[in-house]
Amino acid sequence: MERQNEEMLITAEASDDRISGMVEDMLAGMSLRDKIGQMLICGFYGTSMDGDLRRLIADYKIGGVIYFARNVESPAQIARLTEELQDAAAKSGTPSLWISIDQEGGMVARITEGVALMPGGMAIAAAGSEEDAYLAAYASGQELAAMGINLNYAPVLDVNNNPGNPVIGVRSFGESPEKVARFGEQTLRGFQDAGVAATAKHFPGHGDTDVDSHLDLPTVPHDRKRMEAVELKPFREAVQAGVDAIMSAHIYFPALESGKLPVTLSRAALTGLLREELGFEGIITTDCMEMNAIAEHFGTVEASVMAVEAGADLVLVSHRLDRQLGAIGAIELAVNEGRLSAERIDESVRRLLAMKLRRGVLGVGKPPEGLLGGLAPQDGPDSSVALPPVKNETGAVLPGMVGSAADNAAKGVPDAPDLSLLGNAEHREIARRISEASVTLVRNGIPMLPLGRERTLVVTVAPAVATLADESMAAGPGLGSALKRHGLDCREIVVPPAEIAGRLDSLVREAVSGGYGHLVVGTYNAQFDAAQISLVKSLLALGKPLAVAALRNPYDLLAFPEVQVYAAAYESRPLALDSMAKALLGLIPFRGRLPVSLGELHPAGWGLGL
Repeated sequence: MERQNEEMLITAEASDDRISGMVEDMLAGMSLRDKIGQMLICGFYGTSMDGDLRRLIADYKIGGVIYFARNVESPAQIARLTEELQDAAAKSGTPSLWISIDQEGGMVARITEGVALMPGGMAIAAAGSEEDAYLAAYASGQELAAMGINLNYAPVLDVNNNPGNPVIGVRSFGESPEKVARFGEQTLRGFQDAGVAATAKHFPGHGDTDVDSHLDLPTVPHDRKRMEAVELKPFREAVQAGVDAIMSAHIYFPALESGKLPVTLSRAALTGLLREELGFEGIITTDCMEMNAIAEHFGTVEASVMAVEAGADLVLVSHRLDRQLGAIGAIELAVNEGRLSAERIDESVRRLLAMKLRRGVLGVGKPPEGLLGGLAPQDGPDSSVALPPVKNETGAVLPGMVGSAADNAAKGVPDAPDLSLLGNAEHREIARRISEASVTLVRNGIPMLPLGRERTLVVTVAPAVATLADESMAAGPGLGSALKRHGLDCREIVVPPAEIAGRLDSLVREAVSGGYGHLVVGTYNAQFDAAQISLVKSLLALGKPLAVAALRNPYDLLAFPEVQVYAAAYESRPLALDSMAKALLGLIPFRGRLPVSLGELHPAGWGLGL
């Protein structure tokens, strides 16, 4: 074993030397403008390449693009668009592009149709299996790679220990730093073993804020000792695990920065802490520089220069062309005027080109020989322990996802897109298994479950954009449709959050006069919505048995603690609704455990069965 490890080390060193030589050759042929372009990731509008985007690629040599839901029609269209973008880069002499996306799973995902959409972080943690966290990321990574997407802004490593957090919530693996670290490590390894660069975010932690940095500049006042114990722990372990990229948070931490600068603009945080103290050698990327925490306080263009001064390698400008061009021009001017050194630019571009080589972005689509998807061989369930076979509902083993990740990673990235991977049976089975295991029964104080003995009114609050990270939410059937599909005699009413106040009286009248023995309300971040709280309390006042199913943040119970039957699904995607319906009807057991505390009565780890 010792000799084998020595041979692996020699191979890795040889590969590093080879990559270093290739990078220096590329760097020697690039102008200053070309190098600065490599440091930009740009968003765009529409579902095809327009003249502005073509210009950014051909004339400004940008490093890559980011996909949003506004760019997506279907997986096949995304694969074609990716091919078109990479072709435009090749024809213009631009290094192959980062094709990036926020595909966290659960409530934050840009591609939701035609793929096996995995549950989000909190649902995965509630289900409890670190191996499934790996499998979910590996399957999702395979599907992203099949569409040509090579950089994913996931996993979320924020420790969500603030119930009032408006932007992280169920995107997090929970309130335990240790659990977030473990599940985060398996997730990042899953993506990277599938050939997709993973990004740990939002350094050094966005979990204990009550302000959304999309809207303003949050402050986290904790001292360094507390940060070491909580916020920083998952990121330290991600660095040790070999994460490809880390995304900075637009948050001010007085313990790290003497001036009131957010981490993205703080040299003390990005270079001093992340690069030098934590020893991170990968890519430091900013969050979007058009978020209000940056744009309203510092200006996107000037802040782009400040981010590079602080130590960022990649600057993300997701929306406006004028700001993208302005950022490139401002960084170039800063070099020409001596504010930034040419060596500082080269330092970042070396990292970026090296990572593109390791991830197979440059070249024919496979990592250089001798590299297993850019990760050094590591001990742990992803490289040395055979993962359990994927089984369907009847227990039959499904092919294609059995064996160690190291074996799978050694196969490399496919030369050509294989869209047959998308949404295949193995991947859907992983998603179903996790989703069903995540549903958590928090309270069962009255004899109401399982449902089925009484005609039931089901009021589902429709999902809505809760933060700009959501981008968009498609309307669809609610929890009642899933319950009806599985045999419950019920009527469903789906109500958008904005309409609840105006329809409250009619909903109460329906509950009184419709002949219902049971009432079910599917809430959606009710803790932040007075109208939903009024709805639940008005229905409770009728005296009929009522169950609340939380379809996003599990903290809703804190807004109406008198509710006696309460369950959490952590998301309102169709799969989660189906899993919740099955559990409420007794078709599957409640197996989930809370990843966060709901007051003293229901600590993290709590979960009941029927």
